[in-house]
Amino acid sequence: MESLSQADKTETDDFRVYIVTWNVGSAVPPDDITSLFGPYAADGSVDVFIIGLQEVNSMINKRLKDALFTDQWSELCMDTLSPFGYVLVASQRMQGVQLMVFSKVCHLPFLRGVQTEKTRTGLGGYWGNKGGVSARMAMFGHPVCFLNCHLPAHMRNLEQRMEDFESILQQQQFEGGPATGVLDHDVVFWFGDLNFRIEDYDIHVVKSAIESNKLPLLWERDQLNMAKDSESILEGFLEGPLKFPPTYKFDVGTHTYDTSGKKRKPAWTDRILWRIRRTGSPVPTHTAALQRGLTSWLGGTTKVTQHAYRSHMSYTISDHKPVSALFSLHFPFKVDIPLVTLEAEKEWTKLSDATVRFTVAPAYQRSSWDWVAIYRVRFKHYKDYIAYVWAKSEHLTQVTFPEEDLPRDAGDYTIGYYSNNMNSIVGVTLPIQIQLPARSPTTCRSDSSEVSSEDDSTLVLLATSSRSPSPRTNKPHHRHRRSRSPAVPALSTTPMPSLQALSLCPRPREAQSHVRSPSTAAKKERLVSAGSLPSPSISPLSPRSPVSPGSGVTAPEALIAAILGEHRPGQLSPTGGRPVGKTGD
Repeated sequence: MESLSQADKTETDDFRVYIVTWNVGSAVPPDDITSLFGPYAADGSVDVFIIGLQEVNSMINKRLKDALFTDQWSELCMDTLSPFGYVLVASQRMQGVQLMVFSKVCHLPFLRGVQTEKTRTGLGGYWGNKGGVSARMAMFGHPVCFLNCHLPAHMRNLEQRMEDFESILQQQQFEGGPATGVLDHDVVFWFGDLNFRIEDYDIHVVKSAIESNKLPLLWERDQLNMAKDSESILEGFLEGPLKFPPTYKFDVGTHTYDTSGKKRKPAWTDRILWRIRRTGSPVPTHTAALQRGLTSWLGGTTKVTQHAYRSHMSYTISDHKPVSALFSLHFPFKVDIPLVTLEAEKEWTKLSDATVRFTVAPAYQRSSWDWVAIYRVRFKHYKDYIAYVWAKSEHLTQVTFPEEDLPRDAGDYTIGYYSNNMNSIVGVTLPIQIQLPARSPTTCRSDSSEVSSEDDSTLVLLATSSRSPSPRTNKPHHRHRRSRSPAVPALSTTPMPSLQALSLCPRPREAQSHVRSPSTAAKKERLVSAGSLPSPSISPLSPRSPVSPGSGVTAPEALIAAILGEHRPGQLSPTGGRPVGKTGD
């Protein structure tokens, strides 16, 4: 079974992107948001879904709960999209501002260099209730950035909105590649609750124009439309026609514009815009002269076409209505050769089938933190694996999964190769079938046999538990046993010391040798410093690298950080050197 080729993925050169922005007003998610994605998820006609939320409930008790478990909005989006074959590629949250990127599995090897950033602008830059979060990646060789913003409210704050947007663009810087700033990307999508209002007309004129469907009358006095002509920072940003009624402000639970004492004037606060860089990405070749010639011949720039721009008026949980847009990206060329090609048997019916061979492209830089994993076909994100094996050695060309780690449930699975340097899956196979015989009792391993008994555990204040791989120096195979309870932690791209979780951590083996049977002392759970842990756990969408010793935080610090939405300081590389990657802070 070979890795997916580009011919298996699409018959057209167009790459479809569907973006949703929604100020959810701290509301509990509805039971079903399938209609928010139209027919595009079910029919598979969209390649990437982008979801930008504002005013996600970020009260302290809610933030602490979201640190212990997957937040409700992320869980709902994954539950909605993963059955259709979409995987969470990137996620970033800054208090109430949240961004999620979902992709088809077949595109994962061609979405590279995934990084996220965030910028606070509330209270002079100290508070994350306003600001922007972004995710960037190279899509088939072309840098694309998605920027979700929540800008200052009220009619009078137009100038402040522009200043905050400019500050976000200046502060958000990425590492690696030619696109270091937001506007350096070939394509930038800018969306969110931008809070631009309708000037001059009073509320009665605005409502009358809406009721009589004379929306062009309101376009002329829309602050964002007018600012495009005068603000240099908005140069190049495009937006489709606003053919839907203003999406703010409604009485919650209704389709009626604000009837409260404040009587806010309806406005198009929720917007989706895009910008194309004037010069496109160069074609990757070995010689500069050939690169210039091919780039010129192939057209150079990515073309963007908007197919739909609409609101979703049926949702009433917030005083805003969600807005969505559908785009096609036409790349002048595509980098569509995977960095790692995987080969595996189409059917695993015996233990000897559980070997995966892989070939690495010459340009690919391997890391000692790379790993190969088995996933169910409809997995939710790259750490939603069944089992994994480290691919540490530079000369390693195949890995074998141990018998005790193999899935015993017959079904369809896929194999993926995760790159720590690129923060993404860089190789994936077509689905394979696994139907192995029942495990023999002599090879079956209990949880207590490998580490310690449940009675011999220690309650530790540490980073959120995850299913991320963590090395074990006392094992010849550096691999992870299949999780008994596949919990999915908070979906930040960077580990968050801010939201420390209480997790059961087994004692080191040396300590176990002295306590071989349950005792009263052994059953007591102790609260110890995170710095004493041999292997801290990692947030599920963070790059895999060990945390520096003693980097834990105290409970008061965790509470303060939870309020501010802080993230952990830069992680160390496996060798203890410079920080690895840049994914958020």
